[in-house]
Amino acid sequence: MQSAAAEMLNFGLDLRPFYRRIRDDDAFAWIARHRAGRMLRGLTFFEDAVKMILTTNCSWALTEQMNTRLIEAFSAADTHGRRDFPPPEAIADSSESFLRREVKLGYRSPFVLELSRRVARGDLEIESFRTSDTPAEVLLRELRAIKGIGTYAAGNLLKLLGRFDYLGLDSWCRAKFAQKYNGGTPVDDRKIEAFYAPYEEWKGLVMWMDVTRHWYDEKFPF
Repeated sequence: MQSAAAEMLNFGLDLRPFYRRIRDDDAFAWIARHRAGRMLRGLTFFEDAVKMILTTNCSWALTEQMNTRLIEAFSAADTHGRRDFPPPEAIADSSESFLRREVKLGYRSPFVLELSRRVARGDLEIESFRTSDTPAEVLLRELRAIKGIGTYAAGNLLKLLGRFDYLGLDSWCRAKFAQKYNGGTPVDDRKIEAFYAPYEEWKGLVMWMDVTRHWYDEKFPF
């Protein structure tokens, strides 16, 4: 249980360089002061990848529903009724029609199925992403080569690997940025990129902490 928690909270990620980088920053010193910034992830990178695919072009409520149906369809309950995220082998034995009809994954169905089958066959060593020291730009290309994973999904998967070189913008983040800095008027992605560019390899983490600051204010008031 302890090792699982350490993996899910990425305790191997050293955030001290990040805290040193922003501890005197007028806007973001609060992150260092409260040692915030660690992200919750799945027990496996396969789980992260599937869940990220299921966040595309939909509401968070629909993402939760799709994940719930996927787990119920392919994972057995323990004596307490709890279910783990299904392994790739379980999903790989399914079919696209089942994923569309019963799990209701829509256009994401063939992507989830192909990813599961590639991992189950050993064609894609997906867990190696978590231990790779490959440069972020290379990892981004490798992630984008997986069908169903575009720039947004790849950028956010990199964050779960402790790589914050990319923003991984989606409509929610864009709206939050616009609300915070531009009176709600939409802002071009290039301007958002330029805003966080000074934080270099940490810019993706700064962006995420910035647009979610209200969560901390509401749940963990400083």
